[in-house]
Amino acid sequence: MTDGHVPVLLAEAVSALAIRGDGTYVDATFGRGGHARAILAALGARGRLVALDRDPDAEAAARAVADPRFVFHRAWFSQLPTVLDALSIPHVDGVLFDLGISSPQIDVPARGFSFRTDGPLDMRMDPSRGESAAEFVARATRNELATVIRDYGEERFAQSIAGAIVAARARQPVVTTRQLAAAVAQAVGARTRGDWRQDPAARTFQALRIFVNRELDEIAAALPAAVARLATGGRLAVVSFHSLEDRIVKRVIGDLAKPFRGDSRLDRLALAERDLPAPPIVAVGRARKASGAEIAENPRSRSAVLRVAERTAAPLPADLAELAA
Repeated sequence: MTDGHVPVLLAEAVSALAIRGDGTYVDATFGRGGHARAILAALGARGRLVALDRDPDAEAAARAVADPRFVFHRAWFSQLPTVLDALSIPHVDGVLFDLGISSPQIDVPARGFSFRTDGPLDMRMDPSRGESAAEFVARATRNELATVIRDYGEERFAQSIAGAIVAARARQPVVTTRQLAAAVAQAVGARTRGDWRQDPAARTFQALRIFVNRELDEIAAALPAAVARLATGGRLAVVSFHSLEDRIVKRVIGDLAKPFRGDSRLDRLALAERDLPAPPIVAVGRARKASGAEIAENPRSRSAVLRVAERTAAPLPADLAELAA
């Protein structure tokens, strides 16, 4: 890529879309355009690619893609149906999500995503919308901080970290990444995890980023909406980077790949399997992970998981049909 950033599982994710030359596809996480350029390279002259991203830097990068088959919209995941409606696109042949945060976002201190460099404690993927991490840290109670850090960071020291943040902000406002990292280090220490690869602040920064950007809510809303817009045979491909994301992806695909969305109350009914309705999607293969070679080249890929599903000809459940209308 032009900025040196290569998306994780790039070839595998693009291949999973089973791209048709004349198809219409959505790159729901444009980033710096790695997936988009690979998809465009696989498309024919009649193909079409719609890209979304809420990040203003991604919007700037999209301007460099001079291709009549390509259109970019600065939008959140949950706005996917609105974007497609505006383009008069009822159905698409594939949707790709590359979740989480990208390396270019981490590498810019002014964005406030990284605990390794000092910068304003912002963390918003869309700086024009919502409150920053610093604003949340300033107003949240100790219990609210602990809940966010525990639930979104899976941090076992959440209570201690929340207490350290409250104590730190009592001395002076916590408005930089270095201040927050120092408060976490004071509460956790450098050696208590038994994992020398992870900074003590990593889970807290992840938690605040997920909370500020409503990432899990956006994923939970966007995946069913994407399925609802898939044409028969269309593919959904999702790359996730931590268990909270992957849990949602696995649940959505698993539920929609079962008759009646896997409603356990129906298991007791005397229905033959042949009488069950076909599900609207089927899972394609098993979850895939990065190769050893890719992990050696890019350690961040160690946690990546790719899941793929394909739209069947079966009708959508009522709630998804509303999204497709």
